[in-house]
Amino acid sequence: MTDQPGDRSMEAAGRRLTTREAADLLGVKPETVYAYVSRGQLGSRRAPGGRGSTFDPAEVEALARRGARREQQPTGAEFAFRTAITLIDTDRYYFRGVDATALARGYGYEEVVEWLWTGTLRPGTVFTAPEVALDAGRRAAGALPAHSTAMDRLRAAAVAASAVDPLRFDLAPEAVLGTARSLIPTLVGALPTAVPDQDGAPLAHRLWPRLTGRDSDPASLRVLDAALVLLIDHDLAASTLAARVAASARAHPYAVVSAGLGALEGPLHGAASGLAHRMLADVLDRGSAAPVVADHLRTGRRVPGLGHRLYRGEDPRATSLFAMLADVPQAGPALDAARDVVATTARHTELHANVDLALAVLSVTSGMPAEAGETLFAVSRTAGWIAHALEEYAERPLRMRPSGQYRGPRPPQPLP
Repeated sequence: MTDQPGDRSMEAAGRRLTTREAADLLGVKPETVYAYVSRGQLGSRRAPGGRGSTFDPAEVEALARRGARREQQPTGAEFAFRTAITLIDTDRYYFRGVDATALARGYGYEEVVEWLWTGTLRPGTVFTAPEVALDAGRRAAGALPAHSTAMDRLRAAAVAASAVDPLRFDLAPEAVLGTARSLIPTLVGALPTAVPDQDGAPLAHRLWPRLTGRDSDPASLRVLDAALVLLIDHDLAASTLAARVAASARAHPYAVVSAGLGALEGPLHGAASGLAHRMLADVLDRGSAAPVVADHLRTGRRVPGLGHRLYRGEDPRATSLFAMLADVPQAGPALDAARDVVATTARHTELHANVDLALAVLSVTSGMPAEAGETLFAVSRTAGWIAHALEEYAERPLRMRPSGQYRGPRPPQPLP
């Protein structure tokens, strides 16, 4: 009798699974098996003769027991993305195999971004924008109504910078990287500030006066720079998926970033830190988390800044930022308020802090508006969207074409 996947006799004999056998055991498509490999969740070896890959039965069974997603997708849908950018595993996350929190402690935003894009670390890297792009971005953002948000200005600046770049349709990797290196500082430069930019200053130094009117200090700038690093990418979040869909259609980098910005603006994604900011400010005003948490629970609202579907414990981005915020003397009250929120909520349900709560501590402490976390998120994640676009440009175009499951009236129907 032919051995079946998971048969102990097969394992004892050293027989390895084919890709199809591994996919059947996991209940996924073969493409998803390769996605598990790219994320480091599954090992593989080339089959004898170099035809396909083989897998250890015990390792595949262990992944199945851990709850690998069993997929039921319409024919033709491709939602298993091979990526070498971010791995999220056991309450930690990694950029190209390197602990992201260690990168945030050791390097600046632009240094990490350049390394993530090219594989080369260039100490002291600073991104600059050409005057024509900066001028276009500032004029477009400045023409918006006074009540416009920072996200409105970022989206307008991206479109304006695109319009003055006649080479935007060049999707060669070096051209895309050149665009990205100028687009990120253009987005920051389009935000209003009363303080002139320092020539050659790191991006975090240029972003600070656009988020708050308070003077900066070394410890606070270090937290802001670390936050920029930690938010670069987080696997296939909604905005990243939107960016990859645009790249799959061979949209140019400005359009890819615009797609990401559009998805980011939802209250369940980038804007979530603003909800945490308002909650934390309320806790500080009322002197205790108890009545604030009670208000949220009474009205059926989630307590902002708590819980993350990818982590069982505390979000490692929050852990890292809280540790750095402890070195900012004025952050003490907001840090205590955040801990009070976590402890109070734990009486009802055990939820851990996520990065939105840590961003709220930074924004409340620094006198930033509630939307500052979303602005920081958008500027940082632009680099991640570009990294994913580079991967997607190397894939078959227009591969993301799911099939709709029609639920309307069956034809023929009379004319209205």
